[in-house]
Amino acid sequence: MTLNVQNDDTVIEAPFNDVKKVTVLGSTGSIGCSTLDLIARNRDRFELVALTAHRNVAGLVEQARRLKPSLAVIADENLYATLKSELAGSGIEVAAGAEAVVEAAKRPSDWVMAGIVGAAGLAPTLAAVRRGACVALANKECLVSAGSLFLAEVEKAGATLLPVDSEHNAIFQVLDQNRLDAVDRIILTASGGPFRTWTLKAMAQATPAQAVAHPRWEMGAKISVDSATLMNKGLELIEAHYLFPVGEGRLDVIIHPESIIHSMVGYVDGSVLAQLGSPDMRTPIAYTLAWPERMVTPATRLDLAQIAQLTFQNPDIERFPALGVARESLCAGSGAPTALNAANEVAVAAFLAGKIGFLDIVAVSQSVLEMGTGGGGTPADLETVYEIDRIARIRAEEWVQNHLR
Repeated sequence: MTLNVQNDDTVIEAPFNDVKKVTVLGSTGSIGCSTLDLIARNRDRFELVALTAHRNVAGLVEQARRLKPSLAVIADENLYATLKSELAGSGIEVAAGAEAVVEAAKRPSDWVMAGIVGAAGLAPTLAAVRRGACVALANKECLVSAGSLFLAEVEKAGATLLPVDSEHNAIFQVLDQNRLDAVDRIILTASGGPFRTWTLKAMAQATPAQAVAHPRWEMGAKISVDSATLMNKGLELIEAHYLFPVGEGRLDVIIHPESIIHSMVGYVDGSVLAQLGSPDMRTPIAYTLAWPERMVTPATRLDLAQIAQLTFQNPDIERFPALGVARESLCAGSGAPTALNAANEVAVAAFLAGKIGFLDIVAVSQSVLEMGTGGGGTPADLETVYEIDRIARIRAEEWVQNHLR
């Protein structure tokens, strides 16, 4: 199955010079803001149908006033009155609550940015898929928590799925999807995060401020911590397994501190194709926003002579066990990746709150996985996904409470 799934195996996409109707789920996050930056630079090419945010009502109000979507939704119902008051007289419809976010995803639009972080993005992203939309997937948890279910819904609805993560977008650009048998291996690159050269002893004392200070990318707190533990790369490994079905044994990770090569595909003839670019998320977002065309972005152009050299090294599983834990969950199958994702979300939140140490983050996930998923076999529906997720979170919270700093 290719990523651009259509019932008749043809891609249906309006020419880029037509106005494209757009919905942005998670508009105030880093991905959402980068998406709206591109749209603001090309206002004549895009019509904003809906913007949604979790709790950043001030950010949502500013975006709505500036870009004039038809609908603005805040997930936190307690902020509805503020949103309504701030947008009164603007002509912009407002709504609040988790179900309102799902309803926003259901509204007719040509392209949907699925940029809601965590398991909270699963239901609205599925809603967009089920109406056959072109979905730019920045929420890796959709595939990590419910990969088989999610892809079955994509195929059933004839939806189009375009990967936004820089690594998966890079693979998408250089992979011959019609000849997966010719693929020798798919290589995901990782910057190594802020603690790439730190000892275990030093990482044990790492603070949240140090963990979110990524050396290459500007990202939200949760994904920055995931990058510091390399859990982000582990989750991307699981995501790649579903997006590019070549088998777990042909998926590799390599540390590339410069973050210039975003991923590579090696073929059986010895050729290795790579996608290069400055570390700017507007490049992969633009690739999906304009797809199947390309559009101009303000991303810094590469000057390879100035960069001078690119370096690589194998990941150190002893110092960064998250990669091994993620691969083990993928091999275990069933609901293990779902449980892993849930436990990691709890652990990262606990670390950011100062409840546990940096090295405890992966220990939480390991402990939860050792207990089993508890929710049955491979998730066949959202209810099963949510049950596995719920049990994993309870167990992770218990671990945290028993190991408070």
